[in-house]
Amino acid sequence: MQSHYNMNQLSLAIPTYYEPDKNNTAWYINELVEALAINEPYFFGRPREYDLSAMLKLILFAYTRSVFSSRRIEQFAEESLPARWLTQEMKPSYRTIARFRVSADLETLIETSLNKLVDYLRAQHMIDEVTFIDGTKILADANKFSFVWKKNTLRFDEMNREAIIKLMAELKAAQVACHVPADTNLNLEMIDEVVTRLELRLSELETEIAATPKRSPHPAKQTRRTLKSKKKKLIERQAKILEHETQMAIYGDRNSYSKTDHDATFMRVKEDPMLNGQLKPAYNVQLATSNQFITGFGLFQRPSDTRTLIPFLKDQLANGHLGSYIVADAGYGSEANYRFIEDELPEHTALIPYGTMLKENSRKWRSDDKKVMNWDYHALADYYIDPKGVRFNFKTYHRRTDKYGVTRDFKEYQAEKYDENHQLIAAALTLQKNVRKVSVNGSWEYYKAQQCKRLSAPETGKIYAQRKIDVEPVFGRLKAYLHFNRFSVRGLTKVKRETGILVMALNMIKLVAMRANLKFQQ
Repeated sequence: MQSHYNMNQLSLAIPTYYEPDKNNTAWYINELVEALAINEPYFFGRPREYDLSAMLKLILFAYTRSVFSSRRIEQFAEESLPARWLTQEMKPSYRTIARFRVSADLETLIETSLNKLVDYLRAQHMIDEVTFIDGTKILADANKFSFVWKKNTLRFDEMNREAIIKLMAELKAAQVACHVPADTNLNLEMIDEVVTRLELRLSELETEIAATPKRSPHPAKQTRRTLKSKKKKLIERQAKILEHETQMAIYGDRNSYSKTDHDATFMRVKEDPMLNGQLKPAYNVQLATSNQFITGFGLFQRPSDTRTLIPFLKDQLANGHLGSYIVADAGYGSEANYRFIEDELPEHTALIPYGTMLKENSRKWRSDDKKVMNWDYHALADYYIDPKGVRFNFKTYHRRTDKYGVTRDFKEYQAEKYDENHQLIAAALTLQKNVRKVSVNGSWEYYKAQQCKRLSAPETGKIYAQRKIDVEPVFGRLKAYLHFNRFSVRGLTKVKRETGILVMALNMIKLVAMRANLKFQQ
């Protein structure tokens, strides 16, 4: 057969006709975005105009194909046939893509898309009334050696203020500054006043030197040289105070941040090739899933999952995506979380084990005489008897408040020091000869017993057993399938928008897989 292949031949330019396979992810992305009925165009800078729905389709499809860079998405839009079909041959530049993926328009579209998708999945009975919650740390787009620690800032600020007080004491000897006690809380206004006095004194010295005949050594020149040096040091110290105040404002309630991305916090992540537990700048991504579909997401700067649960549940409740059962692992089990769900969400049931639940069922724990739970408790008279026969009577109530403002109520019990014959009981004393005391948190024990009962019941225990096969595979698809281990934008707002794209891309991948499964079974 003769070949007529010739790229230099003049031909009529006609758009290539192409239609992807019905099981292609592009079809489902097209259906979802078309259901949003977007009519507004996306304007960018110069007199250029792009269809907003086409931009959204391109971004979502690129993320399902592990294409995260704006330049690579631009190349992807030109070389991928399904991408060209979705955009109808539009080829936006990488600058347009970079601005769109972090724009407020995209955030609104992602929220609307996720709400419509969840409603569709619920109508098709693809998700149920169980919400599985878990989190993972994803690296920020920041240098791992750009850390700033709160403890260091506090320490350096204290040293800087001590140096300023010492410097002012030296200036007082020169009758330029007033006396500043050692425990004074310095501020920028006080230092400005001293600098102003220094400038006035230097001006007086300049006049004196100009009016005095030349002589050597000149006392006024020596004084001027000393005061200039002190002024320079004082201004440098003042700048340090301003720098430390700025750093404290960036910290907020965190203990660290990155110089490259101020919103990123240093955390321990699973991507640790050196296996040395080195902290890296990252964000804590929280996901809510049902049947491996993501129904909600949240982005937090706190490394601990415990403190993220309450704000995350509030967001899910406001969106109407929270199921009747709230399932999470032991990292979320705390008294504050249990109390919030019971008081604020009475129609929802928490299936969240506490940290020591498995240990408490072990033989070692049950045979430990130091554990109050292993003592005999007499509820009527409200006292405990330890394995040594020492009786602990109720003494008082007290309340503890942690650094996050969470309060817990305790009942304090004190050992009986003397027996019936008024003889000293040696077992009632500590090694320092003090009377033994124990504190019992009644609310915490109540919530622990409640979770033990729920997780031991066949019905709710079966629901909790689904946790590992529901939420964990989602993180597997995110990191192992899509190979997404690091954000490509900086700042909490922009990172949250990129997370929304990832969430929708993962849902599209799952939807395609489920539809293909159903078709194969039929």
